[in-house]
Amino acid sequence: MSQAFETALIKKIAWRILPLILVAYCIAYLDRANIAVAALTMNKDLGFSAFTYGLGAGIFFLGYFIFEVPSNLILERVGARRWIARIMFTWGILSAACAFVTGPTSFIVVRFLLGVAEAGFFPGVMLYFTYWFPARFRGRITAMLFLAGPTANALSNVAGGALLDMNGVLGLRGWQWVFISEAAPAVILSFVVLRKMIDRPSDANWLEPDERQWLEKELDGERAEVEAQGQLTLGKALMDSRVVALSTIYFLSVTAGYGTTFFLPQIVKGLGLSNFMTGLASAIPYLIGMIALLLWGWSSDRRGERRWHLIAASVTAAVGFSLAGVAGNSFWSLPAICLAVIGIYGTRPTFWPLPSIFLSGTAAAGGIALINSIGNLGGYVGPFIVGWIKDSTNSFEMALYFLAACSLALGALVFVARRASDARVGRLRGLSRPTAKT
Repeated sequence: MSQAFETALIKKIAWRILPLILVAYCIAYLDRANIAVAALTMNKDLGFSAFTYGLGAGIFFLGYFIFEVPSNLILERVGARRWIARIMFTWGILSAACAFVTGPTSFIVVRFLLGVAEAGFFPGVMLYFTYWFPARFRGRITAMLFLAGPTANALSNVAGGALLDMNGVLGLRGWQWVFISEAAPAVILSFVVLRKMIDRPSDANWLEPDERQWLEKELDGERAEVEAQGQLTLGKALMDSRVVALSTIYFLSVTAGYGTTFFLPQIVKGLGLSNFMTGLASAIPYLIGMIALLLWGWSSDRRGERRWHLIAASVTAAVGFSLAGVAGNSFWSLPAICLAVIGIYGTRPTFWPLPSIFLSGTAAAGGIALINSIGNLGGYVGPFIVGWIKDSTNSFEMALYFLAACSLALGALVFVARRASDARVGRLRGLSRPTAKT
């Protein structure tokens, strides 16, 4: 088939399935991160220290970690449509329940259960993409998915800042309105997903026979190529050195990412802004991060290269965090954090095409889930350590240097893994195969 046919078909598929997924992921991220804005008044109302808040914010990822792999295996068995709808409904209910916590214990329990409810959503979507998009298109598609993250963060900060001003309406605190108002879309959209999502190309009656035939041939060919290298069982995939390396790399990325997300409004609030202006200012880094996502994903796909793009993004984040630490409570800290966020989001579209290079079938479902679940433990570690440093030093400066160190370690690990793969062909081949656009 001609390149024009392929491009037109991928665009057709993207327009059909991506809007619903992007909205769903945006809402998932919104319900995961809205606690950052709620904390501006919730912490004082409930008497939470930065450490207690960081522990509760991050324990979400512990529940996520425990149930991630089982959830993705169920999704592969019952189909994305049913399982993602279930995930969205339960996380919407539990997100709303955050409005009614009364102290540290209930706060930690509800946040843990919210992680359990959402487990499997993101790796399920990444697995879902392998059913629809050939590998050479996944960098751009992944970049589009990750647009939902900064979009949700920006919306959460702006809307949350406004919702905080509803303090006292119907006898509820402003932070309670943040949780209730932003949970409702998840419950509503779960029914839309159940009705509209399509599991596989074979179920898509809007594809022409020649389009379906080409797509299935491409995807079957990719799976055959992966399996020709030595098909991994689920057990072997979970112990594979490449999966372990990717899990560690993603752990460092997520540690830096959520260490920023859950505390950014509090850092910006230190500049002396009102709640509403804090929400607006906190949205700026994420709006800029959206541009970085698109540019990094486009450049990586265009050059057929992942590793150096990943290293460049991690170094950019490290420089940004370091400059923010130096800037302290001055307004120069905001552009420095913008630079850090550019680097953080630049890692996403260059990282996630890597697992499908050497994983397929059930091994892909388990392997991708394991990488994401171990990586997302960084969402527990990042806020926990940032909160502990803030309480210990009464400043975010050293916490920002910690996030810079995580980002720099990420780039160093990618570089070392690359050297190891060049020295011992096959050991980390998934990070080094140029024919697979790594």
